Amino acid sequence: MTRAEPIPRNKDNNYSSEEAKRRRSFITAKTGASLENIAAYSIDPEVTRGNIENFIGCVQMPLGLAGPIHITGEHARGDFYIPMATTEGTLLASYSRGMRAISESGGVKTTVVKHSMQRAPVFLFADALQAREFGAWLVSSFEAIKAAAETTTRSGKLFEIEQYPVANMLYTRFCYTTGDAAGQNMTSKATFAACEWIKANHPDQPRYILSGAIDTDKKHSAMNMIQTRGKRVIAEFTLKREVARDLLRIDTAQLYRYRQIAAVGALQAGSAYSGAHAANGIAAMFIATGQDAANVAESHGGITYGQLLENGDYYWSVTLPAIICATHGGGTGLPTQRECLDMLGCVGSGKADKLAEIIAAVVLAGDVSLTSAVLAGDWVSSHDALGRNR
Repeated sequence: MTRAEPIPRNKDNNYSSEEAKRRRSFITAKTGASLENIAAYSIDPEVTRGNIENFIGCVQMPLGLAGPIHITGEHARGDFYIPMATTEGTLLASYSRGMRAISESGGVKTTVVKHSMQRAPVFLFADALQAREFGAWLVSSFEAIKAAAETTTRSGKLFEIEQYPVANMLYTRFCYTTGDAAGQNMTSKATFAACEWIKANHPDQPRYILSGAIDTDKKHSAMNMIQTRGKRVIAEFTLKREVARDLLRIDTAQLYRYRQIAAVGALQAGSAYSGAHAANGIAAMFIATGQDAANVAESHGGITYGQLLENGDYYWSVTLPAIICATHGGGTGLPTQRECLDMLGCVGSGKADKLAEIIAAVVLAGDVSLTSAVLAGDWVSSHDALGRNR
């Protein structure tokens, strides 16, 4: 069988406008596709080194602004205009309405309550007793293991090794704080160094596999809902009854009743998120700000909670236990993504928690608007008016 012609590459300098053009010409010759819009980009191909291979151009995603939303968080404080990248009409209008309802009710409080990024090696033994004894050794040797892991990183800090024994194996989760980085690659490198130290220093020289799959990288899991992956963030506000009536055209008692109904529906479906639609806002912000879009799979899981207060106002919160976001590394340094981060005041060191709080606030705003639209009968009509490509 004849081998297909490989994609053109330049081993000396593969990140240049010339090489991108050569690859576009190659694929046009192969497929007949015109790439004039893909070829129209403003960034230097060199800045994509480390982000992509075989660069040919850029996919231009529509980018809009939602807001403002008033946030009184630990890290995010003030009025924010939110850059969101999407192709779904109505989305930004809906989020803006939710943000207005939150702001007119006094704003949203946001809190990052836990940090934890994992790599999850599994250690293999002859029997369960040997695995159990190894677990005790891990506890007694923690400081030395921590030191070995942290030789590979300046910002990653190992703070816990969770243990889950099964049969003649010990599944573990090495848990780190990762500063402004998301930390998946960081924790892989650090945990590999730790495991090699363990293998060299434990009397049994245990065999291991670097991931036993309970780190659930880029997959939703019940483990992350309980234990946290990335950042556990809570956004909460009290919707004033008059705002619900005048702006959202619903009553808060009706809202509370619907929460009960929706909770039962989500339970039947086995939904990862019990609110209206966390993934929409997270995906739009992740794309805009240079996050790894696949992390939406983990980040969108969460819990919504509501409480009808005696005065008729409605306490509303979302808890997102696995927000994986960064303000350093990955795609956050690309020029347009950095501009979006700059709009949010999230460029520079120590800003990852601020970004996580903003994301949680945006998720809550989306839930406020969509839930209200469903109850008020505006859901279909809004999409008819704004969501069709005319």
